[in-house]
Amino acid sequence: MDIRLRTYRHPDDYEAVGKLLVRTYRMPGPHRNWPQPRWEYMHAHPLCDESRLGGFGVWERDGGVVGIVHHEHRPGVVYVELAPACAFLKPDMLAYAAENLGAADGNVRSVEVFINDADEEFQRIAAEAGFERNAKRGEDMSHLPISDPFPPIRLPEGFHLRSLADENDLHKVHRVLHRGFNHPGEPPADGIEGMRKMQSAPNFRPELTIVVEAPGGEFVSYCGMWYEAANGLAYVEPVCTDPDYRRRGLGTAAVLEAIRRCGALGATVACVGTTKPFYLSMGFKQVYATHAWRKEQADCTDECGLG
Repeated sequence: MDIRLRTYRHPDDYEAVGKLLVRTYRMPGPHRNWPQPRWEYMHAHPLCDESRLGGFGVWERDGGVVGIVHHEHRPGVVYVELAPACAFLKPDMLAYAAENLGAADGNVRSVEVFINDADEEFQRIAAEAGFERNAKRGEDMSHLPISDPFPPIRLPEGFHLRSLADENDLHKVHRVLHRGFNHPGEPPADGIEGMRKMQSAPNFRPELTIVVEAPGGEFVSYCGMWYEAANGLAYVEPVCTDPDYRRRGLGTAAVLEAIRRCGALGATVACVGTTKPFYLSMGFKQVYATHAWRKEQADCTDECGLG
């Protein structure tokens, strides 16, 4: 049966795309898809606007999804997920991204598509289509093999590792995430709904979500963790520490405890989408890098009478 293009149907396509990501995690060739947990976390993130999901382009064959072009939290920043046998779709996917998923900035409409640095074919296709590599906009992936036995995890005296299965106080969770990501002041009350949304993901597991509890009982460091059993994968996202408690090893302890728990379930590798020194100091090593390829074109919405 021929491959056909259509727009994304949420929530019907959510699971189908997730299955594509699981079965292509170790796909051959230089192209790399997202790990499935990133797709899941994207949908559960408070910044996810479900009204925008319908603009994604989906390619299907025999009733199954073989490719998707999508943004994460906002149009203009785009990702490509693709079955290995359908690499010939890359030009069409770039064209779809430029036509449908760009963002307007004044009189210019731009789109950035992230392409693996090792995928020379995709880069050539992008260059021929008028895209230019943006060396300042990159995303990395780092891996850490999970050892058995797992090394000891240390915390300063008076601090304790807890999971959200022990205590899932959404106000404490909201506060550590708010402060940990450097937002000023105390968190707004309406952010509690965002915390509930984060925990609504099908594979959210409170026993794998680790916090560090300070002597006063507040949560001061947080590690979200996602376990993808089919590939033995522990996916780290998000991680933060209250600025008043940094540089004490609290964040490291939370991440390592979450990884240890995934290892006990059968995970063999942990991955995180960065090469920040914080993670490299734990033993993570970069496995690949991507960069944004940008295309700009005149935005004629008003001139064409479409505004």
